Amino acid sequence: SLEENSSILDFDLRLNDSDRNSSYDQLELVWGKDSFRNSKSIDYENRYTALSYGFEDEKDSYLSVAGTTNKNINNVNWISFREHFFSSILILNNQSNDVQISSEDLASNETLDKKFTKRFSANIPLELDSTNSLSYSMYYGPTDYESLKDYNLNLENSVPIGWGIFGWLNRFVFFPLFSLLTNYFSYGIAIIIMTIIVKVAISPLTYKSYLSQIKMKVLKPELEIINEKFKDDPMKKQQETMSLYTKSGANPMSGCLPAFLQMPLFFALFTFFPVAFSLRQKSFLWADDLSSYDSILELGFYIPLYGDHVSLFPILASIAIFFYTKMTSGQQMMSASQTGGVNMKLIMYMMPLMMLFFFNNYASGLSLYYFISNVLTIILMLIIKNFIIDDNKILTEIEENKKNPVKAGGFRARLQKALEEAEKQKKSRGK
Repeated sequence: SLEENSSILDFDLRLNDSDRNSSYDQLELVWGKDSFRNSKSIDYENRYTALSYGFEDEKDSYLSVAGTTNKNINNVNWISFREHFFSSILILNNQSNDVQISSEDLASNETLDKKFTKRFSANIPLELDSTNSLSYSMYYGPTDYESLKDYNLNLENSVPIGWGIFGWLNRFVFFPLFSLLTNYFSYGIAIIIMTIIVKVAISPLTYKSYLSQIKMKVLKPELEIINEKFKDDPMKKQQETMSLYTKSGANPMSGCLPAFLQMPLFFALFTFFPVAFSLRQKSFLWADDLSSYDSILELGFYIPLYGDHVSLFPILASIAIFFYTKMTSGQQMMSASQTGGVNMKLIMYMMPLMMLFFFNNYASGLSLYYFISNVLTIILMLIIKNFIIDDNKILTEIEENKKNPVKAGGFRARLQKALEEAEKQKKSRGK
């Protein structure tokens, strides 16, 4: 039976032979499927085509999305053959044991034109009741988190929205927010508005990060003197540097903390856009499908790690990241040199290149978000620099802190004490 406005089909499996015998114990329901290729990129689609399954306690798991995987599972409540945007989910109204499932990758090579991406199968032992029958349900429909959640069967767990805090952010923040925005705006505009909302929410962290960079910039002349004076004594240089930070009230790590706190948002949105069913076949500007890449040029040949096309939104996002790193590289480079870090300049300039290659085959909605996000960050930092933070005022504040230094606490105090002890031991050994 199929209820109105439902994608779940209920059916009964019944044996006509009323005489049960031992051979019934060997009967299995064999279910299999070859997943059709639907997206432009096989490699991208394969990442989100998988066999997943769930249990009564709401836990869920997946078979590997690469290669061939076989597994036996017990107490399973549902099994999902998930394509990128559509799923077939078998709902076992009674928990089944010793279920054999398998997933085989049929299209691991991006350069091959394949009709199918994955082959799924499930062998489910038939545990018949006294009436020689079993009841099952089958869901055929979109791999849409919001729609699946409405069935109250935990089927939404088949959608890979991220684990831990990343999944929590998507479940309670980004899916509801995006659903609300798309009721009033086009999907491209909704992405831009959501980006603005996120940026406004984390603007205090952006301010704190930039304030730390300005403090490091003001201290740069004194740090250069310390570097030159103790260039042959790294331990003494580190000790004097920490002493300067303590006296001035500056902390080179305070600029990193805001960026670290933003990482959950970054990874949550990284998982949100590729699985947002509502973006499928929605266009914006030159992108004809926000759930796929926005190709503006077909190359006619395949470049490893890049693809056979050129997407524009990743290029724009890479340019925005480049200018952002240009704005912040001076202070971050100086901080890295003081702490004995690796060549941060190389790492930072690799980021735009990584964005260009990595996102060329990703959903254009995701690249649009990162482009707008970095543009807004640049604008926000320019506003802070030109209208909110005064370098001379920061310098005056630092000079006042030097006159009345705040005693270091926590990790910083322990590090400074360790450096002082090491310096004392070094001097005692030299006597």
